[in-house]
Amino acid sequence: MAGHSKWAKIKRDKAGNDAKKGAVFTKIGNQIAVAARSGTDPLTNPALATVIETAKAANMPLINIEKAIKRAEDKSAAALEEVLYEGYAQGGVAVLVECATDNRNRTFPEVKNAFNKNGGSIADPGSVAFQFERKGLIVVEASGDDATLTALEAGAIDVNEEDGELYVYTDPKDLHAVRQSIINAGLKVASAELVYEPNAVVQISDQAQADKIQKLLDAVDDLEDVVSVHTNFYPV
Repeated sequence: MAGHSKWAKIKRDKAGNDAKKGAVFTKIGNQIAVAARSGTDPLTNPALATVIETAKAANMPLINIEKAIKRAEDKSAAALEEVLYEGYAQGGVAVLVECATDNRNRTFPEVKNAFNKNGGSIADPGSVAFQFERKGLIVVEASGDDATLTALEAGAIDVNEEDGELYVYTDPKDLHAVRQSIINAGLKVASAELVYEPNAVVQISDQAQADKIQKLLDAVDDLEDVVSVHTNFYPV
C-alpha cells in the first residue's frame, strides 16, 4: 500500500482547483525561489529544474517563474527560508508542514492556529519527523508490469500501483534524473516532488473522524507560506 498515495492524489486534485485562484502559483513561486538559492540555472540545479516542471504542469505563466528565480538573485528582497513544523491531527495522525517564509513570527502562529482550530496540536521539533523518510515521489499515469519495470530501470527504489497510477519513489538526489528517464521512455508523468514518506500509515475508518482530519490538512495547506503538507493519514 502506498502510504502517500491518497493524500498525494487529494493534493494534486486540490492544486488543479486552486490554480484557478492563483493560490498554487504563490506556493510554487516560493519553492522556486528557495530552490534557486542553490543556483539559478536549471541545467545545473536539478531541484530547481524539478520545481520549474511542476510550475509548468500547473500552467504557471513563464513570467511568474522568471520573477521567482530573480527573487533569489535580488539581494534587497526579503530572504525566504525553509521551515519544517510538526504536529498531530485527531487519531494520532502525524503531520509535517513544509513552509517557505520571510518571517517565522508570522508563519508559526498561523500554522499553530490552523492546528488548534481543527482539533490538532503543534508538536516539539523532532517528535514527529522520525516517523517519515525523505524521498522523491513521481506519479506516473500508467500501470502494469511493463511500466513498473520501466520505472525501476530508470532508477526508482520502489514502485507502488494504485488506482491506475504508479507511485515511483526515488532517492531525493535522483528525483529529476529518474523523472526524465521515465519521460524519455514514453510514460506520462503527472507530478514529481520531494516528499516525507511515512514509515507506517494510520488507517482511519470512521468517516466523521476522517473528515475532521482532512479539514485540518486542508486548513494548513491553504496557508500562503505553506509549501507542502505530509501525513501518515490513510482513510479506508
